[in-house]
Parts: sequence; structure tokens; C-alpha cells
Amino acid sequence: MTAHTRTRSTQQLRLVATAVVLGGLLAACAPSVYAPTVLPTPTPTATAEPSSPASPGAPTTAPVECADPLASYAPLSPLPGPNALPAGSTMAQIRDRGRLVVGVSADSLLLGSRNPTSGVIEGFDIDMARLVSEAIFGDPNRIEYRVITAAERIPLLQEGAVDLVARNMTITCARWEQIAFSAEYYRSGQKVLVPLGSSATSLADLGGQRVCAPAGSTSIDNLADYPDVIAVPGTTHTDCLVKFQRGEVDAITGDDTVLAGLAAQDPYAQVVGDAFTAEPYGLGMNAEDVDFVRFVNAVLAQAVADGRWTASYDQWLAEALGPAPAAPVPDYRRG
Repeated sequence: MTAHTRTRSTQQLRLVATAVVLGGLLAACAPSVYAPTVLPTPTPTATAEPSSPASPGAPTTAPVECADPLASYAPLSPLPGPNALPAGSTMAQIRDRGRLVVGVSADSLLLGSRNPTSGVIEGFDIDMARLVSEAIFGDPNRIEYRVITAAERIPLLQEGAVDLVARNMTITCARWEQIAFSAEYYRSGQKVLVPLGSSATSLADLGGQRVCAPAGSTSIDNLADYPDVIAVPGTTHTDCLVKFQRGEVDAITGDDTVLAGLAAQDPYAQVVGDAFTAEPYGLGMNAEDVDFVRFVNAVLAQAVADGRWTASYDQWLAEALGPAPAAPVPDYRRG
């Protein structure tokens, strides 16, 4: 299959370039070309009964082994309020500092992007971070946002430069060796974005063509399974979108949640095919902050139980991805 070449008038190019900057506005007015599909599920592993919720004084040493990447730590029970955080805990230190430092994306429409009108960073991932801030401070807005790339997520957590990463981060065993994860809070899947009118329906149809994905992401790692595809790393998915619009790449691959946001910004693009991976999202934390992982897991469980998780999904993702699914069932078998 030959590379697809797109031509546009100068006026059209200017409009699309403007769409990248004003993604939030175009998302509201551009017709959606996104068609959600059923995601694959991971191969089942041996099951075990979830462990009981942990007490605030539970051990804070993270084991290295990873029998199942989705297994996280049992949540604190009961969830302590801002005035009852255990002395010396990671949460108490964050409270006393006065702000929660969170690594986020500012250009992933629907997940974490800067509103062009208000300048506020918003989206489904951002709402997850706001839940944590509210639990620590009684205020969802006590957050210092650090806009980071996919490749910076793990190093910044290891250095302690951020307390939390809420940036569509797939939970994997390889990453568990470097950081710690919350329980899964959303299940995505990798798809492909191609020019409108392309006959391609999957990566298998893109042999010999240039496909962009952010450096340091599982999306670009998965391109190794398609040796006929020419992998082109970008700094972010927005960088990939710019390359796509300039004709420097022929397609973009990534999580369906991210690609839906890109398609909303470019009327000449479409998301095609079935998801060919399962991408379970987790909130990332430093491997030593197991008490914080337990706290965050309690926050997420509470948000699912009281409907705030569904409300956030409905606000940000329902229009592009369809009605809210059941929230992922947490796995606390790590202890």
C-alpha cells in the first residue's frame, strides 16, 4: 500500500493548525468521527480473594515482584480526613506543604488539556487528581500542576519532583519495578488515527508507512510488533498531530481516549479499527510511598461508590466513547 498524500488549500491548513491550539473550542463544535469499539480484556491470571483494607500503620515498603500488574495495595480503612492523616505519613507531609504536586498532560483533549478560554487544565485524568487533593485538604484545587511528557512520568516520580502522575499511564510489570501504581481507574485500548478516507483499518494495513506515537509510551513500544511500520517518536500526541498535518507521518497510534481528542481537533482525521491492546490506567506514585498508594486507592474506591467517577466520565468521555461502563474492579492482591 502506498503512502497516503493529502492536499489542502492554504486556508484549510490554517484552519487545522488553529484547531490544534484551540482544541477545546473545536471539540465542542466539530463533528465526531470516533467510533468506539469493544476493548480486549487481558488474559485471566490465577485469582485470589482481595486482601482486607489496610490500616493507616501498614508497612510502606514496595515489593519488587509483579505476578499481575493490576494488583495494587489494599486501601486504607477507614479513609482518614484531612485532620486525621497519620502523623509522618506521605499524605500528612503533602498537607503540611500546602499543595499536591501532580504531573499531567495539558494537550490530551478529554483527559488533561488546557481550556483555551479559561486557561484551566481539565479532563478526566485531572478529575482523578482533584479527588486526591480534596481528600487531603478538603479542597480539590490545592494542586500544583506540572505539565510533563510521557517520557518524563517515571523519572519525575523517582526523583520526588511530583507526588502523583495523572496522565493516561498504562500499568505494566516493567513500570512496577520503577514506581508504584494505584488500582486501575480506567480501561482504554490502542487504536490508529489515519487521514479521512483512508482504506487502512489497522496497523497491519500501514506497512512501509510512518506511524507516530509519543516517546516513552507503551503505544510506541507496541509498534515493535509491526516491523513493517516505520515508527516515528513524538514528544507528545499533539506533536504527532502536527507531524500528521504537515505530512511528516502517515498515521498516529495511541489510546482510543487520546485519539478521540485528536480526531475532534482535525476534521481530516478519523480513528479506525478495533482496539488491539488493553491499556489499564493507574495513577503513578513513588515506589516508596506505599501509604500514599493505599490512601489513593481508598479515594478512588469512594469516588466509584458515591458516583463521582461516573459523573466525571459522563462529563468528559461519554460523548466520544459512549455511555459510562462499569468502573474497573480494583485488585488489591499486592497486600
